Amino acid sequence: MSAVPLGNPYLLLAVAGLCWSGNHIIGRAAAGHVPPFGLSTARWLLPAVVLLWLAKPHLERDWPLIKAHWRILLFLSLTGGALFSALQYLGLQYTSALNVSVFNSLVPVLIVAAGALIFGDRLALPQLLGILASLMGVLVIVTRLDFGALAGLAFNRGDLIILFNMAAWAVYSSYLRLKPAIHWASFLLVMAVSSCLMTAPMFVWEHLSGFTFQPTLLTIGAILYVAIFPSVIAMAAWNRGVELIGPNRAGPFLHLVPLYSAVLAYLLLGEQLRAYHLLGFALILCGVYFAARRR
Repeated sequence: MSAVPLGNPYLLLAVAGLCWSGNHIIGRAAAGHVPPFGLSTARWLLPAVVLLWLAKPHLERDWPLIKAHWRILLFLSLTGGALFSALQYLGLQYTSALNVSVFNSLVPVLIVAAGALIFGDRLALPQLLGILASLMGVLVIVTRLDFGALAGLAFNRGDLIILFNMAAWAVYSSYLRLKPAIHWASFLLVMAVSSCLMTAPMFVWEHLSGFTFQPTLLTIGAILYVAIFPSVIAMAAWNRGVELIGPNRAGPFLHLVPLYSAVLAYLLLGEQLRAYHLLGFALILCGVYFAARRR
């Protein structure tokens, strides 16, 4: 029955959004206590063990395709795995979890823009209007409604890192069309192993520079959370939800992330939800609505 959790796509997609939102909260709460590249490495190392077990029945069949398409798989692992997760935790060292979640709503528009620039996807007038509206929403957030500050605007380093990170995710999403037809567990295993290998050198550099994991409950909790919820549960729930209702209907559930984060950041981190956040979020949602229209 659809009421059964594993057969209810709406519940699954809502759970995925909650897990990803919690990832922002954990990343912000652990800022200064947990090294970002170390956390990113742990996020992919532990799931790789689980995914090896899940993908084992499919690897023999998928291996020829993996070898034939290793370049695109490596590129997807870099942009959507290693780079995206590492920069996310790095950006959260300097900006708020709420800002990260609101910027996350810009991703669907950036994906449209990336598809147009990289693959020549047609950019219709509503999509152009959507991009402009969403960019206005971002400006509302970073200027805090003081548009006179644009002349001498200095972005918070965390905001710049996160915006670049969102662009990397948009490139990753655009290039997903080139992914070989392998089982989702095989694909995630390749991404987890590749991402872990890519971030490990930066983790070693962090450790040698003195930014190390501290043996605290916060450290243990952060590692366990990012390894279990955003990397395994959220991905499994998201894949199953998309399988049941399709990507177009599943996509809007990403907009639950900033709503979850607003509540969690207020309850857990004491961050204030201000009017410019709400206005910026509304403009970004309007932009996403127009960008999603086909004509």
